Amino acid sequence: MTTSILLAGGGTTGHISPMLAIGRELRETHPDADIIALGTADGLEAEIVPKAGFELLTIDKVPMPRSISPAALKFPGRFAGNISHVKRIIAERNVTAVVGVGGYVCPPAFIAARQAKIPLIVHEANAKPGMANRLGAVLTQPGMVGVTFPDTKLRNAALVGMPMPTDITELDRGDTAVRASHRRELGLRDDLPVLVVTGGSSGAQRINDAFLAAAPLCQERGVQVLHITGAGKDDALREAAADLPDYHVVDYVDGMHRAYAVADLLVARSGAATVSEATVAGVPALYVPLAIGNGEQRLNAAGSVRAGASQLVDNADFTPSTVTDQILPLVHDRDRLAAMSAAALELHYPTNAAATMAKIVTRALRG
Repeated sequence: MTTSILLAGGGTTGHISPMLAIGRELRETHPDADIIALGTADGLEAEIVPKAGFELLTIDKVPMPRSISPAALKFPGRFAGNISHVKRIIAERNVTAVVGVGGYVCPPAFIAARQAKIPLIVHEANAKPGMANRLGAVLTQPGMVGVTFPDTKLRNAALVGMPMPTDITELDRGDTAVRASHRRELGLRDDLPVLVVTGGSSGAQRINDAFLAAAPLCQERGVQVLHITGAGKDDALREAAADLPDYHVVDYVDGMHRAYAVADLLVARSGAATVSEATVAGVPALYVPLAIGNGEQRLNAAGSVRAGASQLVDNADFTPSTVTDQILPLVHDRDRLAAMSAAALELHYPTNAAATMAKIVTRALRG
């Protein structure tokens, strides 16, 4: 019977992207095993994971209750049901290891793996670990937890970096021919600096609103903008940009390495994947942490900001004047941008995280 390795995670691209990078590496290192994923039917993984060529199995989304409510009373039974569901998957698909990256599906998957007495491997993307992976770290063995950032405190952990596509780890932004080629592909000019703006899967309404007001000034000051809004978001920005030939609003970019290649400056949320990828690629950045969750986005960017590779503006402080008074002058400051890029590369973030995680899985399976 064919064995399987179960990848568990979802909810945001910050979980899904590293999960898929690990999955692709495991397909190379364990060609005789099925690499399958576990998520929920209503998470982003429901679309992204099958499109990436991986089979997705789903369980119910059962959030941990934050207060006493009718949902809280139902939680123990529903959570136990999810554990039983994952244990059936482990038995029926002959799962030999579970690799979790965070999200609602991970706690039941972690407990099921422990009860089934199969190896459990965890990857934590954020500088401040979430509840799911804190649980996983307690349930697994030393050396079975990989973290992205040097300052992350998590039991049984070792620094591995952020699993990411080789298109990003191998990107050479110093290759002017490559940058020019990607500019042409994205409909951008060669004679103006490029500002790339993106909010990630969690959204960036504050950023979008500020740029909506400042968009005409971007054009007037000789900056072309590639603004990645996400599918079906910000119709008002699209309408405003319709009369601005150098302000490009797109749903997404197929391959973020192309956006990193063309960016003279990146404005983005400081999700773990974005910070790691921009740092590895040497992209100067201004981060606007999403002000929800455990405060992890501010911590994700902390090392980059300390090193001078990026700047940080709190979400509440990000206004049209941030764009006009801080961002647009910076886009034109070539010396400052070069210094920020060099500072990013000097951080030497690991670029082989997916391979390292696959090696951890192999070691776990060998006992």
